[in-house]
Order: sequence, then C-alpha cells, then structure tokens
Amino acid sequence: MDLELDQKVAVVTGASKGIGLAVVRTLAAEGARVVAGARTVDSLSELERVTPVAIDLSTADGPGRLVAHAIELHGRIDVLVNNIGAAPVRLGGFLGTTDADFERSLQLNFFAALRATRAALVDMRKRGDGVIVNIGSVNSFFEPDAAVLDYGAAKAALTNVAKSLSQEFGPEGIRITTIAPGPVGTDLWLGKGGVADTLGEATGAGAEAIRQRAMAGMATGRFTTSDEVASIVALLASSRAGNVTGSNWVIDGGLTKNT
Repeated sequence: MDLELDQKVAVVTGASKGIGLAVVRTLAAEGARVVAGARTVDSLSELERVTPVAIDLSTADGPGRLVAHAIELHGRIDVLVNNIGAAPVRLGGFLGTTDADFERSLQLNFFAALRATRAALVDMRKRGDGVIVNIGSVNSFFEPDAAVLDYGAAKAALTNVAKSLSQEFGPEGIRITTIAPGPVGTDLWLGKGGVADTLGEATGAGAEAIRQRAMAGMATGRFTTSDEVASIVALLASSRAGNVTGSNWVIDGGLTKNT
C-alpha cells in the first residue's frame, strides 16, 4: 500500500534509538524527508533522506528550534512525531519519588512534546494541513505498580492534551493522535540499566526473570518491536488514515484488555 508520504516533511524527536530510530527509518523508506532530533545523532548520520540535528529537547527552546530548523530547511512541516521520553524506575514507590523526579518526567515526557506541538501547529495552520503523532504509553491508563508512576502521569497528560487539541484543530485540517505501546524490546526495557535490569537487581530475581514475567502478562507472549510501533506511526501520518484523530492506539500484545 502506498502511504502517500513521498516528499512529506516529518520531524521526529528522540530519534537516535529505539522507537524513534525505527520511526525515522520507516518514514524515510516511505519517501518522507525526515528531520531527526536527538542529543547524539551518530546512528542517524548515514541514513538517506534524513537530516540529523543534535539538540537537547529537554530545554525550553529545544523543541521549537528543531521545528524551526525543519521549516527553514524544507519550507514546512507536514508530520510531527513526538517520541522523546524516558521512564526511570522508582524503587522507592510514591513516597520515594520527589517533586523533582515528577518535574523531570513532566519536562521530558510532556513539556518537550507540548513545545514541539505548539511550534508545529503555527506552521500547519497556515496551510490547513498536518499530522501530529505522540508516542504515549499504556502506563497513561494502566499502572501495575508505582515503579513508573511519574512517567505514567506525564504520558496521561500528553494523551489528554492530544485529545483536546484534536478537537480544537480538527476543523482546520490538522489531525492529532497518540500511540500507547506496552513493553517494547528497546533499551528502555531490556538494555543495561533498563526496567528489567533495575527491577531484577532490586528484587534479586535477575533481569531475565523480570523479562519473562513481563512477557507472561501479554497474550502474544512477547515484547512489541520498535518497527511495529513505527508502522502504526506511518499509517497514522498518512492520508490513508485521513479521518483518524483524537484516538489512542494501543499496541501492547494484549497486556490490557479494552472494549
């Protein structure tokens, strides 16, 4: 299926690894011109149709500067993918999670996307066209424990704002959706210092036991891949999903059961 993304201008945040890198590769393979922002961009340097931008998106002006760079380079922005995020494991539960911890999570998982969205909407409104896809999380509505409660709160805020913005800007031809992945086979979950590693060490069970326990909770018995998330991003960014907005697309291997 032709997703009709050829020559579209896409901006991807948190683009150097995991889901972000998969999104960059998928959009570029579909013919989009991708401006990819991350603190380090070595993994992006050899990709065709991709312009890497080394930038700190956790700063107040970082997201806006990334969007401005894309507009300066290509004249517009058609697609924004808000992917940047992090989910540090809070072993101390709620009482061990400080205001500063919550603030850091909100800055990276919510405000970075909010600022990029604001900058992109200014350009999209001029043409009455554009798509914004947020990478959220099942933790925005599903909280098995307190290990990522600040991350879940930030992603819940992002999902809620996306629904509101979809109502406000839908009449202007701009679509805004969110994807809610469950556990994905990236460094966030499976890498050194990731969720499995941290919980495995803290509990004494080991990372492999935590990984197996997580997979047992999913109907498919496996982690979602970054490429599977990226495929949904590409579909939502395309005109093939032209009447989809305000929705929260769950991809979690059956971890949560929704009607």
